[in-house]
Amino acid sequence: MYQPFWRDARARLKRRDYAKVLATVGGLTALGSLVAPVSGLTQVFDRKYKGPVYSDGVALVDADGQPISEGRLSPGEQLTVFPEPRPGIEDAPTLLVRFEEDAYGGEIKSEFTVGGYAAFSKVCTHAGCMVADRDGDVLVCPCHSGRFDPTSGASVVGGPPPRRLPQLPITLTGDGTLVATGDFDGPIGPGGE
Repeated sequence: MYQPFWRDARARLKRRDYAKVLATVGGLTALGSLVAPVSGLTQVFDRKYKGPVYSDGVALVDADGQPISEGRLSPGEQLTVFPEPRPGIEDAPTLLVRFEEDAYGGEIKSEFTVGGYAAFSKVCTHAGCMVADRDGDVLVCPCHSGRFDPTSGASVVGGPPPRRLPQLPITLTGDGTLVATGDFDGPIGPGGE
């Protein structure tokens, strides 16, 4: 059946516009699928509280607020912990790691470790992202691939971070609970060099 030229041109235009819309939606969907996971990785620690994060005797607790006991981790494991809730501190992510005691060396402050446990700020010193991944025993920041060796005081072993993760001095109480004996030994996150 014969159709006038103007009907065929209008049909082509509609198909072309429809294809453009689909391509745009597909492109935006693809871009969104890449941005969504990265946005979750780049949550920067917002430290509004100006005082020390930890102080002597503040217990380390898990995400449920349960104190961390001496047997909680096996060598080679890690856990995100927080200071026991107190006014002004809602969230201060800290990486608690455990290795055999003879595995530690380098820049580790051995007087800040106890029973194979060591604790470091979880906030990357490069851009403030959360150091959440591991590559073997190395802690890895997923944002820009900053790499830290926890057995050597969380010293930088790769990527752009300008300095190591600050270490938290910890000890065990008489009942076997991990507590801080002071605050981090350096500024948390980027800056503060």
